[in-house]
Amino acid sequence: MTPHPPPPPPRGGSGRLSRFASFGAWQAGVAIARHRPGRYAVGGSLWALNHSLPLVTGLLLKAVFDRVSGSQPAYATGLALLAVLVAAELGRASVLWSALAFWPGWWRPVAAWIRANLLESLLRAPGPLAGRLPASAGEAIARFRDDVEDLVWFVDGWVDIAGAVVFTVTALVVMLRISPLVTVVAVVPLVGVMAATRGFSRLVRRAHGRMREQGSSVTDLIADLFAGILTLKTSGAEDRAVERFRARNASRREAAVRAQLAHTLMSSVSGGAAQITTGLVLLLAAGAMRQGGFTVGDLALFSTYAVALTNLPRWLGFTLARQREAGVALHRLARLHPEHRLESVLWPGPFAGGVGADGLLRSLEVRGLTARHPGSGAGIVEVDLTVRPGGLTVVTGPVGSGKSTLVRALLGLIPTDTGSVWWNGALVADPGGFLVPPRVAYAGQVAHLFSATLEENLRLGWPAGDEELWAALRLAQFDEDVAAMPLGLATVVGPRGSRLSGGQLQRAAIARALVRSPQLLVLDDVSSALDQPTEERLWRALAGAGITCLAASHRRAALEHADHVVLLERGRVLRRT
Repeated sequence: MTPHPPPPPPRGGSGRLSRFASFGAWQAGVAIARHRPGRYAVGGSLWALNHSLPLVTGLLLKAVFDRVSGSQPAYATGLALLAVLVAAELGRASVLWSALAFWPGWWRPVAAWIRANLLESLLRAPGPLAGRLPASAGEAIARFRDDVEDLVWFVDGWVDIAGAVVFTVTALVVMLRISPLVTVVAVVPLVGVMAATRGFSRLVRRAHGRMREQGSSVTDLIADLFAGILTLKTSGAEDRAVERFRARNASRREAAVRAQLAHTLMSSVSGGAAQITTGLVLLLAAGAMRQGGFTVGDLALFSTYAVALTNLPRWLGFTLARQREAGVALHRLARLHPEHRLESVLWPGPFAGGVGADGLLRSLEVRGLTARHPGSGAGIVEVDLTVRPGGLTVVTGPVGSGKSTLVRALLGLIPTDTGSVWWNGALVADPGGFLVPPRVAYAGQVAHLFSATLEENLRLGWPAGDEELWAALRLAQFDEDVAAMPLGLATVVGPRGSRLSGGQLQRAAIARALVRSPQLLVLDDVSSALDQPTEERLWRALAGAGITCLAASHRRAALEHADHVVLLERGRVLRRT
């Protein structure tokens, strides 16, 4: 499955939400339907055919009842028609099961395609990642799961409407030819259904939005609870955490019940209209049948069609509700793009990547870099820094001096106010897209590992051989620990690396960065959990390997082996040595 549909429509305007009224749910729906057009056409045709086949059922019922209710019934012919009716219903069942079996082949891949494009947009788009994430990781997961489904469900409903339109138009033609008066009376309740459905669609939209908000809140809390299990246990807050979870889940359950109730009300209105239509048909048919202008077969046909005729207004109502839900989903998903581009939900690229500098590292310069945290105003102010190849440059200073902020701002991981980054004398337009492996590799204060094997966590898909892997482990002073593990590199580290010690986590992060053979290795306080001998060996090995390294640290071992030291205080450069 290719992640891009051919070809994307032309783009216009600045791409911001306020200027993208033209790119709405309908345009997105057309693009989604075109992603796998063959699958959508075949599967949609099966569903449309399934919704249209009651036309045949009604006509056969009319023929059967007319045969058996005549003055001289032809039982043999009637039984033959009944056999044809049974065969038609079996055929309709086979069409239904074929649609059920075929449709997931479109539904699941297209949902995966949208999610893949969203992830690509989130990871590859220029600018700091932190500015694109919603309130939490749990909220982002909820958007990937629920809002994508809202988009696909919207397009899914189109095939139902297509089948209902074919059935309704043909059925009305057949009914008008039999009895215009009865047909008009039968259609009157449908007008009421359409009006009621339009009103209910607003209720459905509000209830659905509330359900999505509450569902995201529960997902958000679950992610926070798993991330803070140790904090909850050491604080004795388990009971309060469970109470909060139950409260949020109760709110989500109430919102889900309300949303389901709104959908059920829409279905009930359609069902009630079908019963009213059947009753009106019976009332009018009685007199017409006494006069001989309306047969038992006509009554069977009208009764059969009366139920199916309510499908069109009902599905139109659902589609209108889903169109509004899809519009909300588009805007929520577009929030993951730095410019809030609605098209990024379906077409994530191309991205400029900020390329304007290249070649092997000869110098990395930071000029006038300023980055402040919105809440406290703390950060770095007009920092200048130069990193030369082959040396260990250590940025040091007291806690809160801005060491980590400098490193993260340099790499484009957080927004900056002013300043620029230069690679070999050329401006780097987008540091977040340019300063990545194999140019730059980064190991942060907190080592983020996945619940997978140690080898998978070190590689993360990077094409490195076993020798390169073990060389990185030796340089990170982690090879002996891995060799002592019963499963070695096949050891599963557990969620967030919970089966490793703090020092092992830090060295695993360093080894993961080294595996990428970067031209510049950036380390942010990566030895705080190491014992003194191991820490000494680590910095000695890094300094002796001739690796160009920029480290933020106040540890003595790092400072002793540094070629250059930059002292920060209150976000400003105080001294260079």
